[in-house]
Amino acid sequence: MSIFAKAQPVKYKDIVFAGVSKTKDLSYFPNDSAGKKKSHSFDLYQPTGDQSAGRPLIIWMHGGGFKFGSKEAKGIELWSKTFAQRGYVCAAINYTLSKKFPVFNFDELKRSAYYAVLDAKRAVAYFKEHAKEYNIDPDKIILAGNSAGGMIALDAAYSSNYELAKFAGITDANSDNKELLKVAGVINLWGGIFDLNWLKNAKVPIVNIYGSKDSVVPPTHKDTSLYGGAEIHAEANKLGIQTSVKVFEGYSHELQRHFNPIFQGGKDTEQRWLEAGQFAADFMYKQLYVK
Repeated sequence: MSIFAKAQPVKYKDIVFAGVSKTKDLSYFPNDSAGKKKSHSFDLYQPTGDQSAGRPLIIWMHGGGFKFGSKEAKGIELWSKTFAQRGYVCAAINYTLSKKFPVFNFDELKRSAYYAVLDAKRAVAYFKEHAKEYNIDPDKIILAGNSAGGMIALDAAYSSNYELAKFAGITDANSDNKELLKVAGVINLWGGIFDLNWLKNAKVPIVNIYGSKDSVVPPTHKDTSLYGGAEIHAEANKLGIQTSVKVFEGYSHELQRHFNPIFQGGKDTEQRWLEAGQFAADFMYKQLYVK
């Protein structure tokens, strides 16, 4: 065989499926008594024709400052499709959004994060219960998201309801639960965490990806209420958590040159999102399949 022969693509690491099947508007909380059907809906992405059992699942959560956005966000659709092409099952979920403006009110941001995290945990519980139905491995569920979605993934994986409720000043039926969620990994795309000490709670592998000039969720805890990707990565290293980081030098939030919350980005931004996705896929493959 020639030394120049191209390496064969590896399932769950590289794109190996051409087609993706998408099923829209399913529910991860079908018994919701509050009637928030839209908030608890998800779109399911699967590689077309794949009958494998025990597949890994990624639950994708959109950004939007806990006020805007949906499972149809451009980046979420792109990552859900390309990870499904790698062999993953992907669930792009909606979650409870604030009726106020969390970006301008830190107390509201904390409350919004709490309720969104409850939804993420409901989604994990749903897929663990329905693992056979979706041909997924309940021990290989990854939480992933960009911006607010990354915050949700981080808070859900590393904090208990009790810790997050206490931090947010909330008392409800869920706020006394001190159990930790069990997931296989976190993909944090330019999100942040409220308290670095929460990383001590779990050894969940994490990959952080962000732009060096992000002023919405700065990489370091400077003039902000959040700890960004740079400090999360450094603290994870200190704690012996499997971690990796990719920094897009010179880019801002959402890997745009100059962040604009209205404009989702053109082809050049999309290419950076794809590059971020491949970096995350490489990291998660090592965590799930390389012993």
